[in-house]
Amino acid sequence: IIACLLDPVVDFFQFRLNVPRMRAILLVFFIGLALVVLMLGTVVPELVVQTNKLVQNLPDYSQKFREQFSNWLAESPLGQRAKVAWDEEIGAKVQQALKDTVPLVSDWLIAHVGSFAVFMAYAVGLALVPVYVFYFLLEKSGIQSNWTDYLPLRESQAKEEAVFILSAINDCIVVFFRGQILVSICSGTLLGLGLLLCGIDYAVLLGAVAAVICILPYIGSIITFVLAAILAAVQYGDAKHFLSVIGVFAFVQLAEGLVYSPRILGNRVGLHPLTIIICVMVGTKLIGGVLGGLLAIPITAALRTIMFRYVWVKPAELKPPG
Repeated sequence: IIACLLDPVVDFFQFRLNVPRMRAILLVFFIGLALVVLMLGTVVPELVVQTNKLVQNLPDYSQKFREQFSNWLAESPLGQRAKVAWDEEIGAKVQQALKDTVPLVSDWLIAHVGSFAVFMAYAVGLALVPVYVFYFLLEKSGIQSNWTDYLPLRESQAKEEAVFILSAINDCIVVFFRGQILVSICSGTLLGLGLLLCGIDYAVLLGAVAAVICILPYIGSIITFVLAAILAAVQYGDAKHFLSVIGVFAFVQLAEGLVYSPRILGNRVGLHPLTIIICVMVGTKLIGGVLGGLLAIPITAALRTIMFRYVWVKPAELKPPG
């Protein structure tokens, strides 16, 4: 994924500025390292501070949110009808669940990353990532031109169809990850700046979270909006800041849909929003976790391409590839 993201930048230096590919790769690595150092010196310390502050204030926020919600239930006509289902026992369980969230996450991290062997495995894997990325970028042309020679198939119509299917899957995965990661970073940056201007606490943390989970189209934006709305309600408890959060998210969604997403992604994934939401939900169940939701989108786009070629056409329209 990293090699796919950096490849257009390397191509720019190589073909537009006539820099040899080896030097172009090293130049891109240097720029990337400079950006990482800049992030570590500016954004990451603020993220650590806001995360620690949120962990410390989470029990108070959960209590305050419960009280505000209980007051709404007591005063609102709609709340009067819903109050039957929201008794003290349910409220206490919700509050206890919120208080137990941080210890559960901490215990999970300790159990999975705490052992020395697991830590060393992660460290070795991370250390090898730049090596893999370097050689993927350096050998790009050879990989693109020769990968079909290693398919265990004879030269035939079947091999041509297999090449088409694998190419369709590869193109969809590359286009989605390369484009959606950039779109997610843009959305997270805009959301963080917008919430910061609105005076919402933990705006930088919310922007960083959005930059990660907005890789899942629509689902990530919904989760981030719910988190921001809850924090605005707990922090201020008025309609003004709640509406400002809605305005920020509406602006970012419009900017994403009309400005930078069409320029970055275009219509190359070609899936309806409802299709994306459904395939994300199915992917998280069948494959598991966030990775399943991510892979479900390009896999569905690739299946769509294959269906158009073999199913949603008349037999007379089938032609050999090329």
